[in-house]
Formats: sequence, structure tokens, C-alpha cells
Amino acid sequence: MDALLNAYSTAASDEEEEDNGCAHKSTTIAPPHPPPSKRPKPNYSFHTYNKPNHTPHIPLAFRNYDHNNYYNHHPPEPPPPMLPGRYVSKRERAAVAAAAASSIAPPNPLTTTPTTSSSAIGSISIMDIRNDILLSLRQQRKGHFLNGKPPENLSLSLIGHDKAVNALQWSSTHSHLLASAGMDHTICIWNPWSKNEKKARVLSHHTAAVKDVKWSALGLSLLSCGYDCSSRLFDIEKGLETHMFKEDQVVGVVKFHPNNSNLFLSGGSKGVLKLWDIRTQKAVHQYVRGLGPILDVEFINGASQFISSSDVSKGNVTENSIMVWDVSRQVPLSNQVYAEAYTCPSIKCHTSEQYFVAQSNGNYIAIFSAKAPFKLDKYRRYESHGVSGFPVKCDFNLDGEQLASGSSDGCIYFYNSRSTELIKKVKLYEQACIDVAFHPVMPNVIASCSWNGDISVLE
Repeated sequence: MDALLNAYSTAASDEEEEDNGCAHKSTTIAPPHPPPSKRPKPNYSFHTYNKPNHTPHIPLAFRNYDHNNYYNHHPPEPPPPMLPGRYVSKRERAAVAAAAASSIAPPNPLTTTPTTSSSAIGSISIMDIRNDILLSLRQQRKGHFLNGKPPENLSLSLIGHDKAVNALQWSSTHSHLLASAGMDHTICIWNPWSKNEKKARVLSHHTAAVKDVKWSALGLSLLSCGYDCSSRLFDIEKGLETHMFKEDQVVGVVKFHPNNSNLFLSGGSKGVLKLWDIRTQKAVHQYVRGLGPILDVEFINGASQFISSSDVSKGNVTENSIMVWDVSRQVPLSNQVYAEAYTCPSIKCHTSEQYFVAQSNGNYIAIFSAKAPFKLDKYRRYESHGVSGFPVKCDFNLDGEQLASGSSDGCIYFYNSRSTELIKKVKLYEQACIDVAFHPVMPNVIASCSWNGDISVLE
């Protein structure tokens, strides 16, 4: 009994010394560690008082202290780390969740808005152009057409791209504006007849070479695509990118639906064609046939069908180089349109008649019927210019009486669209002339671009 009384009295004295803040160390032997299979108790940072009526000692100076101000400068300690295999209470889980919510999340690359800037250099207003051009545009829109002679004189030279220019197009709603796509990753918006600065906008949102540009029929909206595996829609007036459509392939060509500007076609390096809806930013149709890289697309027959041209240089399936598709059913209507082993970098539908033409690497332009079975005209073709592996394009003028084509020798070739006879050629560049674009209002005006980055306007 005496031994038991001495043991209890020693334990009680130890508890009183600890409660009074003494640093006395107990001599009691600690129990052995629990077996490894049991999880250890969490070591909380706050104190536990065993006595029911115990009140901790609070200094007088701290009783009148501003507690809110104190905790603003002295935040509470973070919760203990969640070790694997340890039980985590609800209180600890809530504390960890609150700490994670208060931290700043890293940016998501899929939703981050591109930060590449665009610069407004000149004016895009039609009131800034020369008076004679303004008068001519107004007369043409009222039906006072000029003669259909091909352009002869070099009117303007536009210098702004550092590398080759792949495509250019006039705006149909703002016909004084011209867009160009360059290998230098930029898109230039030109006001060629401006009294001041002719380069109005420079869009540098693409991170690789820009392959194609198309104006929307809704106004100052421009669609582009390029080697950065994306198609992008711009508001030219504000100089902003409004939409971006990412793909897993290099996008080589885009084309707005002629009856619905909320839809556009895209074709890429993996041979996949997609019909996109701008409103949902999703592909509503996909056209897959195991094709080579898509080079060009063109809508025909009231936009119920479209034509695609693909590269067949790496395969033996030459009949798939030009295909006609049903837009809604997503199936090919004919895959034996062009059986020759030549790639066709450009397709253009006639403005009024039921036929289309295809620029061939065989150094000629082939003619096809736009009605099933889409037969090749074996008796007529346009041939005098050269292609030589360049992505040379062609274009019909406003009334469809002339066909212009670029050429590898740096000239523009003008053909009579009915007789296929060569009317004239105009030497402009030392390197290949890549693209040509007739003006949508003035039939005697044409723009062209070259492999060395120059842009010319002829009248």
C-alpha cells in the first residue's frame, strides 16, 4: 500500500508542475511504441487540457489586444501534412480544401486568350481613299461597269511581308480593303488607295506561317489558318482575335459557307476536312477518306456540295486527287474526277456557268463539269504558264469572261475563259507569282503576290 500511495502522489505532483508551466521532466518510463500496423495519432498544434475546470493563464497585456489585427499579421499555422496511411479528419480535410481554394490556380493553356498583339497602323475607312477610286467604286456598285479589258499597268506595290505571301483576297463588303497571308507568321490588311498609310493592320496572332485568309460576307471579319494547327477569326475593326479553332493537323485552307457565314470548311495536312460552326466553336461535320494533305476546297451547286483537292504525290491513288462531296451526308459523290497523276493546288468555280477549273502541276489548268458525273473536258485546257511545284492559284474576273493565273516565271497570264486562248501576260516578279485575285467590284483591277513577299495591284 505504501508503494501505491507514493506512486500516485508522484504522478499528481508531475501534472501540477506541467500545468503551472514548469519545465520539470518526468522520470516515468514511457510505454513501448504501438505496433507498426496501427496508424499514429495526429499531432495537433493546439493544447489539450485534461482538467475540466482549468482555465489557461492569459497575460493582462493580451486581454486588451485587438485580436482581429493580430490574426491579420499572424495567420494561423497550416494544417499538418497528410501522410500516406494516416487517418484524416473532416476538420483537416476542410482546412486543406480551403487552403487550396485560396491559392492562385495556374493558367489553363486550352482556355487562355492569345496575348500576341496586333497593331493598327493606318486607316481602314473608305473615306481615306483617293477620290477617283471612291467615284469608281460608287459607279460600279450602281451598275456602270467599265470595259472588260485585262489590267495593264502596275498601279501599286505593297511592301510589308518579310517572306513569301501564300494568299490574298479582296473584301466583298469593304471592297477597298485587301488581306494577305504570309510565311512570316503575319496577316496584313491593306488599304491600297489610301492617301496616307497603305498598311492598315498587322495581325501577329499566328505562331507559325499563315497559309490562307478569307473575308466573311458579314463585314469586317477575317478567317485565317496556318501551320500552327489552328484557324482563327478576327474582328478587323478592333484588331482582335475573336475565335480560335484548334486541330491536330496543319490547316492549309479555309472557306466560308456561301449561304451561312457562321459555317466554314477547313482542310489539313492529315487529309481531314471539317465543317465548323463558329457559334459553338465545334466541328459539326467531318469528312474522312484517307486522303493526302488538303490543298483547296470550293463550294458548288448552291453550296449543297463541295470539291476538295489533295496531294497525291506520296500515294498511288491518283483518282482521289479531286473529289466531290455531299455537304450534309458527309459522303463522296465521285472520286474519279481527275485520273492523271498531278497535284492540283487550286480549284475555282466559274461565276455563272456550271463548270470549275483546277490548276494542275502538269503546267495547265483543267476544266471539269460541275454536274454529275463531273467529267473532265478532254478537248480544252488553259496552257502557257508554269507551275513547277509552286502553290500557284487562279481566279475568274467579275463577269467570268477572263481567267487569270499566277506562274512560276513571275508573270500573270490572262486567258479568255470561253476559248481558253491566251490574251496577254504581264511580267511582275523575279520569283514565282503565287496568287491572283480580281477585284469584286471593278473588273479591270487585280491584285497578285509573289514568293519573295511583294504584293502588286494592277489597273
